[in-house]
Amino acid sequence: MKGTRRAPQCGFSAQVVQILDGLVPEYETVDVLSSADLRDGIKEFSQWPTIPQLFVNGEFVGGCDIVRALQESGELDQLLSKAGAPPALPTITVSDAALSAFRGALLDADGEVLHLKIDARFQNDLYFAPREPGTLELDLRGLALFVDSASARRADGMSIDFIDGPNAGFKIENPNQPASVKQLTPAELKDLLGKGKVTLFDVRPEHERALASVAEARPFDEAGQEYLLSLDRNAPVAFLCHHGMRSQNAAEQVLGEGFRNVYNVRGGIHAWSETVDRNVPQY
Repeated sequence: MKGTRRAPQCGFSAQVVQILDGLVPEYETVDVLSSADLRDGIKEFSQWPTIPQLFVNGEFVGGCDIVRALQESGELDQLLSKAGAPPALPTITVSDAALSAFRGALLDADGEVLHLKIDARFQNDLYFAPREPGTLELDLRGLALFVDSASARRADGMSIDFIDGPNAGFKIENPNQPASVKQLTPAELKDLLGKGKVTLFDVRPEHERALASVAEARPFDEAGQEYLLSLDRNAPVAFLCHHGMRSQNAAEQVLGEGFRNVYNVRGGIHAWSETVDRNVPQY
């Protein structure tokens, strides 16, 4: 890859790191920027023209696009599970309310068992089905819960509660869930800027910033990127573009730098002009 696991130096390397971080606890990275011979040699070895490149058990898997496709299909989970040691049974805390709700649902489950699946994006799925091959059985205070290997690696330390009322449902908290890009409305951004609680970066090129801009925004040029990397990784940072798409991509790459409080301005400066400051021109 370009850079290291904790400091990727390109967006594609950062994407693969983010995917792998959600699937396996440990893996090795090699920085091709440290040596031109290494960078050229790995391309010749794999007969693959781009970086990053993923190898499992010495076998070349592919680059960023292939890794993403394998993740979406679920094949990457299977490939990495075969390569690693079987996971330990996770520790999951279940509240009395959740336990009661599960036991009540079991009465209508017609012999099926309770499964928990946590995908690579840490989306949770609790469902009843016949026991699936290869699943692990957990004992939750007398209740059997079945998880696949990938979910077991993601589940340790999580808690499950049940909230009753008009919007009844399960509340799941998972300390392993990686940071994700959060969305800000222009009004919410204005409030945070006014309180000095966020640093705003404008990812648009100079000619677009000249057409319309937010006074507090820093250009996300080379100097802006250097300033970003000087910030504490817990510092709140937000990203702005024309309509919110380029800034979303930039924000996702910044997650790969270890930042945890990352925001995208929904609707971009166009929405800012419509809802916050009509003096900002639209284009």
